[in-house]
Amino acid sequence: MFCRMRTDTDGSSQGATASVAIARAWLDDQGPAILQEQIELAAIASPPFKERARGEAVAAKLKSLSAEPRFDEVGNLLAGFPRGATAKDDPPVVIAAHLDTVFGPETRVEIQAAGHRWVGPGITDNARGLAVTLAVIRALFRCAAEPRRPLLFVFTVGEEGPGDLRGVKHLFRPGSTLRSAAAFLAVDGSGLNRIIHRALGSRRFRITVEGAGGHSWSDWGRCNPANAVGRLIAALADLPLPEDPRTTLTVARVGGGTAINAIPTDIWVEIDLRSEDAAAIDRIESRIRELLAAGIAAEGSRSSGSLSAEVEIIGERPAGVVPPTHPLVRAAEAATRAAGASPALVSSSTDANVPISLGIPAIAVGGGGRSGDMHTEHEWFEDSDGATGAVRLLDILIAVAEL
Repeated sequence: MFCRMRTDTDGSSQGATASVAIARAWLDDQGPAILQEQIELAAIASPPFKERARGEAVAAKLKSLSAEPRFDEVGNLLAGFPRGATAKDDPPVVIAAHLDTVFGPETRVEIQAAGHRWVGPGITDNARGLAVTLAVIRALFRCAAEPRRPLLFVFTVGEEGPGDLRGVKHLFRPGSTLRSAAAFLAVDGSGLNRIIHRALGSRRFRITVEGAGGHSWSDWGRCNPANAVGRLIAALADLPLPEDPRTTLTVARVGGGTAINAIPTDIWVEIDLRSEDAAAIDRIESRIRELLAAGIAAEGSRSSGSLSAEVEIIGERPAGVVPPTHPLVRAAEAATRAAGASPALVSSSTDANVPISLGIPAIAVGGGGRSGDMHTEHEWFEDSDGATGAVRLLDILIAVAEL
């Protein structure tokens, strides 16, 4: 499917066109500019479902290159390369960086310098991915590269938790021409080592148990939804989970009721289930439902009245894997070594989950640098390697798009 990247003894790629060599040389000097753009974009609040302001800022940058960006129905920003290229011409290589952060609109976004680091909500995830992707786009326009496969750059919405991958799910919806994409690369966060080729799947539930409720004294003895939910939680804590593939189950939030002196009419619990194996997720869901029924039955056997339950799936991220031997993974490994780093093949939950689950070759990589305290307001980024992450991304594209 792809040409394989060849490397000589010093790790430099062979067979790249002269124009791409120019692009790489230009990128080498762009470390400070990439960092400044990262800081600028991070300062634009982009909470879940409200990514438009950051999207407009990215669109303005693309228009300055004479690209032709457009927003789709859900707010994804798309730009083809060469200019005007579409998925109808030839199966494209899709490069995606997500616009959203995990932080809600109530979070004050302020990016500050702290020694060699920059600190603030979203400074890395995913302002780094956005800035590195924009740098590579500029390099391609500067050198007028002519890829054999068209490139489609997408700045997606809804990658983070509440968004439930809504942007990339829309891209690959049934009937979309992108379901024939040649490959998909997500640029997400920092680092040079990780190559995410295993999609960590998840299924999230909100379970609500309801009853008649009543006064805690005069109506004591009626079925209590809190007791049934408590039995469920205790049973889930003791539930054996597969170790290979690793599977996790987390009771994340519990709520309901109206007063301390009342039997609640309803209690809800939210559960996060994760695995690299879609079949394991299905099996554990069945056990959750069985344990819920058992908890309700146990409460009903000792109390008067009855309880009902509703199980709502509030989030779904598909699982899957691209084999380590696939040319896309091999190309990413070669580009990582050329960047002076040791490749680490790992699993995670990213925009790449959706195409991987559809059988499309897909990976996610970082944009270089170091980071920590992710998904907190104290998130930090350290520019430890300049433009190396952008050069690595370009080198992967040399292999998969045959630049």
